[in-house]
Amino acid sequence: MLPVVFASAGQVLAEAVERFHPDAVIAIGEAGGRSAITPELQAFNENFARIPDNAGAQPNGEPVIAGGPAIAASPVRVADITRAINGAGIAAETSRDPGRYLCNNIAYRVVQLPVPGLFIHVPALRTVGVATVGAETDVPSAPQPAPLTDAGDAALPKTVHGAPLNEGATPALPRPATTFDELGLGIAAAIAELARQITATR
Repeated sequence: MLPVVFASAGQVLAEAVERFHPDAVIAIGEAGGRSAITPELQAFNENFARIPDNAGAQPNGEPVIAGGPAIAASPVRVADITRAINGAGIAAETSRDPGRYLCNNIAYRVVQLPVPGLFIHVPALRTVGVATVGAETDVPSAPQPAPLTDAGDAALPKTVHGAPLNEGATPALPRPATTFDELGLGIAAAIAELARQITATR
């Protein structure tokens, strides 16, 4: 769990990576305005807080890392992660904008770690009522830079649940996750695909 605090979230992340020496890192944040699981293709070197963080700070355009690139792209094949989640029957879309709040801050740091890193936004589910957090993810603070592209974006999935679409299969259409178990299923599919990508490069 990372604190929702601009001044310390990145340090907590760095300390966890130093302590556990992971093969890869997937960071997950809530996006109250989204209904699909959205792996983030890139992140921006800008902190902008529509609302204060949990320490009362409200940055207005300061960089995540001074001197860092304006845009940092995930080193993993994000389109394949998205396809894997859809293949598990859970709706997913590749996102090119994680907002400018704490999720973007962590996404920017994660994709520049010395190990493969990915940030995934998930719908903000609650067992009772409607979540009111995460809307800042979908409120752009500034004109959007030209998006980066992912080499896998252009390739459409040829199979659903392993059955070729042109061989009479009846695919299970992905649908939004409405329970925590369904969110878990989608994230598990993302983890499995990232593990496959890492294994394939060794």
